[in-house]
Formats: sequence, structure tokens, C-alpha cells
Amino acid sequence: MKKIVKLFIKVVLTAIIFAILALIIHSASAYFTMDYYTNPDYSGVWSTLMMPEDGAPGINFYVTSILFSLIGAVLYTIVYIIIRASIPGRTYFKKGLFYGLFLFLIAGVPGFLSLYLLINLPVVLLYVWALENFIIYIIGGVLIAEINR
Repeated sequence: MKKIVKLFIKVVLTAIIFAILALIIHSASAYFTMDYYTNPDYSGVWSTLMMPEDGAPGINFYVTSILFSLIGAVLYTIVYIIIRASIPGRTYFKKGLFYGLFLFLIAGVPGFLSLYLLINLPVVLLYVWALENFIIYIIGGVLIAEINR
């Protein structure tokens, strides 16, 4: 029972740190790409949760975004725990780098391709989002591996 509680605490801790990391990176990126978000040509693209009116997203968007990041991080952590023995690397740092790259290849790249096909946004913004995700997955992979040794 102690082992399960310890594992649960590690997964929750990982999810919280991962969600904070994602929030910081997404927020910094949004600051530098705000012209795309406020451009009237793209106003129909954004959800009403993100842009209920002109201006910055409301608190509901941030709460939902953090909740979704927590859910994703819990899932990424559980998958890591299940497959960690098969991830290359002698150190947990290297295992984390490989795992982050793995996450980017199975989640980030297909997500980018889907957005490119489905959403009418400037491709530059999609590349910025892909870069954001790459950074989050690489750093997140290292965090996951280090915390869940």
C-alpha cells in the first residue's frame, strides 16, 4: 500500500510541475504571438472559452487549460512508468530526453499536421506551437524521468 501511495504522490507531483511548465511556456509564447490572437481575420477560429470577447482569455480558460495539462501529464507519466525499462539511456536525464522526443513524435507532430490540414491559421503560428510543444515535451520528459525513477 505504501508503494502505491508513493507512486500516486510522484504522479501528482509530476503532473503539477508539468502543468506549470506548460503554462509558463504557452503564456510566454502567446505574449510574443499576440498579434495572431487579436487579428480579426482569425477571430472565428478561437473557441468562446478562449476568447469570449475581445481581449485576453478569462479565468475559465486558464483553469480549463491547467486542468487539461494536468490530465495530459498524468497520462504521460503513467505511460512512462509502464515503458521506462524499454527507453534507451543510461541516466534518467537521457531517458527523459528520449521520452520527451517520443512524446513529441507521437503527439506533437501529428497534432501539427492535423492543425495544418484543419485550421485556417498562419503556418508561422503553427510552427511556433510545434516549437512550444517540442520544448514542453523535452523538458517534461526529463522531469517525468527524474521524478519517477
